[in-house]
Amino acid sequence: MWKNSVLFLVTLFLLSSCASMRKGSSKMGSSPYAEGVKNDGIEVRDDFLPSDEENDTEEEQEPAIVVREERVKTIDVEETTENIYKYYVIIGSFRYIDNARNYKAQLIDEGFVPVILENENGLFRVSVAAYNEEQPARNNISSIRNHYPQYADVWLLIRKQ
Repeated sequence: MWKNSVLFLVTLFLLSSCASMRKGSSKMGSSPYAEGVKNDGIEVRDDFLPSDEENDTEEEQEPAIVVREERVKTIDVEETTENIYKYYVIIGSFRYIDNARNYKAQLIDEGFVPVILENENGLFRVSVAAYNEEQPARNNISSIRNHYPQYADVWLLIRKQ
């Protein structure tokens, strides 16, 4: 019983830490990058964990993945039919392009191959992977969460057509 309570609190904490993504800010809501950010009007979809009845195992469950659907275009690479994807693994969001570029450089030093996307509201998303199928994107998010705890708030962007 207490394990379920602890799991609930941990899940609640992790989901609330991802709440900054709903405001279009960077990883931290109090970040200077988020100053003056208003509701960007983009629909947000949370994928919820199964109910306790469906999940009677003692294993610890991974937190839900935040999913957003946006119109985006790549900033730092020319878009062609070969490099336009439907699913993007987003590791950072910024109001200013210079901040996104600095973050991209940091991620390159850590071994990622990031690309900067701009959404329809002028926010810059830093993607570290792109796919045409949803499940490989979700698998990558799980892998990043497991191997890079500092990026536990990584989320999934679905490109609107």
